[in-house]
Order: sequence, then C-alpha cells, then structure tokens
Amino acid sequence: MQANQPAFFKQGPKPLTRVLIFSALSLALIFGDANYQWLGHARDKLSLALYPLQWLATTPINAVIEGGDFLQQQAQLVSENKALNNDKLAAKGMAMRLQALEIENANLRSLSIASESTPRRSQLTKILYNSRDPFAAKLVLDKGQQNQISAGQIVLDASGVVGQIVRVQPLTSEVRLLSDRNHMVPVIVARNQLRTVVYGTGRHAPLEVRNMAQNVDVQVGDQLLTSGIDSIYPAGLPVARVTRVERTTGNAFARIYSEPLAKIDQHRYFLILDAPAAPPPYPTEASAPKAKTK
Repeated sequence: MQANQPAFFKQGPKPLTRVLIFSALSLALIFGDANYQWLGHARDKLSLALYPLQWLATTPINAVIEGGDFLQQQAQLVSENKALNNDKLAAKGMAMRLQALEIENANLRSLSIASESTPRRSQLTKILYNSRDPFAAKLVLDKGQQNQISAGQIVLDASGVVGQIVRVQPLTSEVRLLSDRNHMVPVIVARNQLRTVVYGTGRHAPLEVRNMAQNVDVQVGDQLLTSGIDSIYPAGLPVARVTRVERTTGNAFARIYSEPLAKIDQHRYFLILDAPAAPPPYPTEASAPKAKTK
C-alpha cells in the first residue's frame, strides 16, 4: 500500500532538516558574498530583470509627488509674480509722486525768488478749485480776510501776472484771471515803451490789444509789462507776449493778440502782493506861505 502511494503524497525531508539545510546554505552564501562577492553578478542580473516591475510600482507614486510639487511651485510663482507686480506699481506710483513733488518744489523755489524781486511784500497762496461760473475765468484761493487779503490785490507767479482779487471771504478769496472778459490791464511794450491796454477775451483764449493804429510799432514777440498808471498794478510786472499782429486793409485798427506769461494752468501756488500803501491825503485848501523870520 505504501509502495503504490503517488509521488504527490511522498514526504521529503523533515522540517527541522530543511531549516538546518537552508540555514547552512544561507550562512555560506552570506559569508561567500561578503568576502568573495559570489552574488554580485547575480544581483546585477536580478536587479536588471526586476527594474520594469520596480518602475511600474514607483511611477504612479512619483507622478503624484511630482504633480504636487509642480502645483505648489506654480502657486508660489503666481504669488511671487503678483507680489512683484504690486511692488512695481507701488514703485511707479512713488516715482510719479516724487516727480510731482520735485516740480512743486521747483515752483516754490521760483516763487521764493520772485517774491524777493517784487516791489511789495507778498504771501504764498494755493489754488483750491476753479470758480463755479463756467463763463468766468476765475480761481478760488486758500487765503481770505483772516490773512489780511482784500479786493484789488494782485496775484502773480514766477513768470508774470495771474490776475486780481475781486471777492474775499473769511477763509478764501476769488481771483479774476487775465483772460477773463471783464479784465483789462494797462501795459507798455518793453521794446519801445509804447503804452496801451490789454483785454481778456475768455478763459483759454488769447489776450487782445485794441484800438491801435494800423502802423503801430508792435511786433510778434514783444513783451508787455504793467505800466503802473492805474495805481493798481505795480509798474514793470510781466504780463504777456505778442503772438500775432493782423494789419488788414479796410480796418482802422490793427488786431494784436498775445498770450499770458504766467503759467496759470501748470502751478498750484501763487503769490498775493500786499495792497499798496494809502497815498497821503490831497490838500483841499491852499495854505498861506509861512512868514520869514528875521
């Protein structure tokens, strides 16, 4: 019965025997590989044979890790790009503010120099806003009655006359510009001392010299200065420069146009000249000559 048993049911060495055999074989392989590199070539072959399986096992994990790193780097790059753009805009805004401050400081220095050369004392003023009347060339300034401002005082910048104070409030005042239709200034031509009057024709419109003969000695480029004969504008202040002279046959008078020298639309600060001192009272009665003493 035992001799006819199938090979499948045949028993091999006992378990203890197997353990001893495999343990001895393992120790022999460990000793041989550590000292004589017996398994080096076999290990290389096995590693090469198992590489595809290793690649298939590690590729999905590596893809997930690399994808996470890529997304993290993209988010970091977007954040850094946004921060750089914000810094760039802030730097550009600061540069523009610095440029505006430089221009304003240059204007203030020019006004300081101009105040030293004016015939009267002056005080600095700043534009608050344009007049609400769209048909009038007027500005509202930040000085008023509390600063001893009164109607009739002259306003100018470093380049020339701006206008005249026409209305005063406790904290503000209103200046009528040279270009206002209701404004006229007695002037002289600097080249030949010819006296005339320049009139405003409207905001952003040229000034006009009227009622001058066709052969009047006025040329393009002539500078017009205040003549001082009205006792309001001090003599010698720059007012305008002649830009066009029209001498048309058939007209009794020449048409002379000029532009203000003051940079009214380019500055925020002006000078207000103090009012002139009151002239001594004019005598109404003739006084008898004093008797000579012996």
